[in-house]
Amino acid sequence: MKSDEAYATFMRGFSCSAAVLSSFAEELGLDKETAYKIACGFGSGLSRTDNICGAVSGAIMVIGLKYGKVMPKDNAARDKTQMLVQQFLQEFTVKNGSVNCTDLLGYNLGNQEEYVTARDKKLFVTKCPALVRDATDILEKIL
Repeated sequence: MKSDEAYATFMRGFSCSAAVLSSFAEELGLDKETAYKIACGFGSGLSRTDNICGAVSGAIMVIGLKYGKVMPKDNAARDKTQMLVQQFLQEFTVKNGSVNCTDLLGYNLGNQEEYVTARDKKLFVTKCPALVRDATDILEKIL
């Protein structure tokens, strides 16, 4: 299962976004190393800026990589991509209550004190892996 691969990648030290994207990368024509680089800045709520969860960002990248628009007039590809992103966001929110990193963890990682508290409470090894798995599982279902 891809969620096992994403989980293992995350636990090896890659960001949540890199874990999700890389688990689908090769089948979509992207090598894992490039996936890690592309997704690197999206983890921890867009680099600890109190934004969207990195696992969600990685999932959106997967959807775009699979269905995204490459021709200027290919509005069908754009529409399909947007529809799948909306579906993903809805399902992830139903399961987890939000797509925002701060809401999901209960701490704003952009605030150093809150980041330290989240780290000390081990949320990055207890909560985040489940979010990586959820994002990957939802992707497998909707793709």
